[in-house]
Amino acid sequence: MAAWKRPRACVVGLAAAALTATVLTGPARAAGDPATKATGHQATQHAIEAAVAAGVPGVTAEARDASGVWKSATGVGNLKTGAPRGVNDRFRTGSITNTFVATVLLQMEAEKKLSLDDTVERWLPGVVTGNGNDGRAVTVRQLLNHTSGLPDYLADETYYTTYTLGNGFLQHRYDTLTPAQRLTVAFSRAPLFQPGARHAFSHTNDILAALILQKVGGRSYESEVRRRIIEPLALTATSNPGTATGLPQPSSRGYSKLFYNTQPDRLDDVTELNGSQGWGDGDIISSAADLNRFYGALMGGRLLPARQLAELTTTVVNPDFPISSYGLGVEQLALGCGTTIWYHDGGMVGWLTLSAFTKDGRHQLTFNYNGDWDASGIIPVLDAEFCDPTSG
Repeated sequence: MAAWKRPRACVVGLAAAALTATVLTGPARAAGDPATKATGHQATQHAIEAAVAAGVPGVTAEARDASGVWKSATGVGNLKTGAPRGVNDRFRTGSITNTFVATVLLQMEAEKKLSLDDTVERWLPGVVTGNGNDGRAVTVRQLLNHTSGLPDYLADETYYTTYTLGNGFLQHRYDTLTPAQRLTVAFSRAPLFQPGARHAFSHTNDILAALILQKVGGRSYESEVRRRIIEPLALTATSNPGTATGLPQPSSRGYSKLFYNTQPDRLDDVTELNGSQGWGDGDIISSAADLNRFYGALMGGRLLPARQLAELTTTVVNPDFPISSYGLGVEQLALGCGTTIWYHDGGMVGWLTLSAFTKDGRHQLTFNYNGDWDASGIIPVLDAEFCDPTSG
């Protein structure tokens, strides 16, 4: 697969497009690797090892099923010191943030504080305007299932090269950015299509959803997520960074090929990044254990009433990735073995994360790469966990 070029884009879609099968072979785990000696998950471990053998610095993972909890940490967490990845590592989750926002908005709908069919203009008057973009024509539901047609600020070439690549990233990684700055970039471009016409992922939708959450709740997006999800579920490794640039401990370093066009073998440590640059659409920091706990509770009905849970899992077809369909902050994926799973992925500069789970939330897997350039090993890990009879 070519070098990873699109932080915060659809990890699974790119991975699936790049392969139909992968030989699940790889080296033995590094000495001192704390992977749990649990029954099952051997195929998953082999798939993780194959990803590390192919060039991913390290992987941290956790699975939960009827047999209990299985943890694994494989490869290197710090290329400078040689320290291994840890099973309790915290990392930037990227677009997995979207599920937290969608869950809160669905809770607010259940409380009759808003309707998913409200227009964006109702809650954010005058915000979505210019170049044919019109908040009067876009609903909250269309933000959450990415059928709004609103342009993606991250698709703007100037923004992308300034904040995610090469010297631009190195010069601007500590900049504080506001949601308004990123929306200005987005609405300098025309819509991709008429609202409701099709699905196309846009990070702009997620910023707007977080702003609506704030407007409806009367407090910050971070406060709402904390009081409604993080604290009730005791997600002690989960946080919003604000403008902080580092990661809470324990954590590994994140790496990126910032100069992949001219120096394809160069790796840069991109761990430090101003958290405001992902506000509302990619800023949450978490761990594999916390994400499994979150998705298990969500799909198990602990966070949403039945009606809202049904809305969460009502999907629209993704025309660019036909084996996947998108709900309200979660996605459905048909694996090659015939098993259907639910998931969300997230890419942030330096990190790739995926959480996958059965619809009842009883079988979960979350894993994270501390490198952002190659997603080709992701589908084999999912196949190993959810298709191999010795796993789960």
